[in-house]
Amino acid sequence: MGKGVRVAVIGGVFAVMVGGAGYGAYNIVSALDGGGGTGGVASGKRTGPPGDDEVEEITGKFFAAWQKGAAAQASSYTNNDAAAEELLTAFTDDAHITDVKITPGAARGTTVPYTVKAKVAYEGKSKALAYKSELKVVRGLTTGRALVDWQPSVVHPELAKGDTLVTSQSATPPIEAVGRDGTELTKEKYPSLGPVLDALRDKYGEKAGGSPGIELVVRHEGDGAPDTPLLTLAKGRPGKLTTTISPSAQAAAETAVKRFAQSSVVAVKPSTGEVLAVANHREDGFNAAFEGQAAPGSTMKIITAAMLIDNGVTSMNGPAPCPDTAVWQSQTFKNLTGMRPNEGATLAGSFMRSCNTAFIKLIDEKPLTDASLTQEAEERFGLGRDNWKTGIVSFDGRVPAVGGPDRAAGAIGQGQVQMSPLNMASVTATAITGTFRQPYLVSPKLDGRELAQARGLRSSTAAQLKQMMRLTATQGTAAQAMAGLGGDIGAKTGSAEVDGNAKSNSWFTGFRGDIAAAAMTEEGGHGGDAAGPIVAAVLRTGG
Repeated sequence: MGKGVRVAVIGGVFAVMVGGAGYGAYNIVSALDGGGGTGGVASGKRTGPPGDDEVEEITGKFFAAWQKGAAAQASSYTNNDAAAEELLTAFTDDAHITDVKITPGAARGTTVPYTVKAKVAYEGKSKALAYKSELKVVRGLTTGRALVDWQPSVVHPELAKGDTLVTSQSATPPIEAVGRDGTELTKEKYPSLGPVLDALRDKYGEKAGGSPGIELVVRHEGDGAPDTPLLTLAKGRPGKLTTTISPSAQAAAETAVKRFAQSSVVAVKPSTGEVLAVANHREDGFNAAFEGQAAPGSTMKIITAAMLIDNGVTSMNGPAPCPDTAVWQSQTFKNLTGMRPNEGATLAGSFMRSCNTAFIKLIDEKPLTDASLTQEAEERFGLGRDNWKTGIVSFDGRVPAVGGPDRAAGAIGQGQVQMSPLNMASVTATAITGTFRQPYLVSPKLDGRELAQARGLRSSTAAQLKQMMRLTATQGTAAQAMAGLGGDIGAKTGSAEVDGNAKSNSWFTGFRGDIAAAAMTEEGGHGGDAAGPIVAAVLRTGG
């Protein structure tokens, strides 16, 4: 009796599949064998990579359902039907994409490239949309069926986890960002400025006086990132936003960072704090020049030297012996390989040679405490208070008050000290002028924001720091990188070991006249080898 009922039910299912709608029949079969996809029942479960016939069959059905706007049906051919249905529904309902035609290309094993052509229509405006993407076919873990491996990029290559597509009136009006000379800044001409321009538009679009248009955008839910425009159906009226960027310095920065992977550079005008250039060479689009947090290595010795001078421990021409090693609370610190010891060295001599042990030995002198370096960084250089208002998101540096080995490590830019290239460009600007001027990309007059303040340096301290940096650029570790630069120049090199990285980070900061710049690259080597040429290239433009 039980067997008879079972046969009758299954027979009924097959009768529906033959005589009824394909989608309805598919769902009934899916319910019986536990998941999306096509092919035999679960008892005939297949293993191994999907074959060519399976790849062709499942992608054909997926594309056909997608083209019809049947989100539920299309998602049932994937290995994550809930996520797929949500995004495919948004494709139609929120992005207002219609007339979809998908043309698959030749499969490469289980990977299938394809072209999507469609129309985006919203509030009487429409425009053609075309793009390329690809998907991969995998075998379902429980059913053994061939299924589309669901990734947001299946719908559009710009989509990542948590993203969606939306067509609407743009959240903010377009902006025409211009440099300090009135020249328009575009991501096509200055690729590094892409994320910066998006951030400026998100923050200042309404304040710049424009009117919004209608756009298809990638909306990044939850992470606070501005929308990424994909297609403009109706142009808004752009507002004009003047930035502090120098097109000549920016062009030089863009070219310079391309020499090394994972590199960033910032240039500022010491007399005002205006940011003249910001460039990154990174695949992830992260603005490490402003937001990066990394140990700055020996470039930190600018702040440490200021602390020693301000607290009366020594002076530029005072003693700063450079032995082979220095022990601080049972931890031994060494110099770079090949550096000769010099027990009679001055602070200027140890600074321009970048002698670690000289600085380690001096931080134990009275009246210095665990908090002295922190106080110098915060009160004199304006760092670490989380109050910079540059115009976009930026990191303000971190110099925590610590004891033990990290106190010594911090003095040479290791341990818990963290900086960005923006921070170190500002450090150089403060060191050579004696005045802290918070860097900014957009004038505070536009939105009435208050810039951060700090005491700055005594004139005698600033004069000594500037002279030590001059010596470093002409006779010390920065001489090779700065060779050929005329005018009043100065610099400091640095390299920093990072846990888990085979290579050390290369740091360099320098000035020429009224332009200060700092760079960091993960290429490794000493500061003058990688980051140095980047900074020198930017300084050469003169701002």
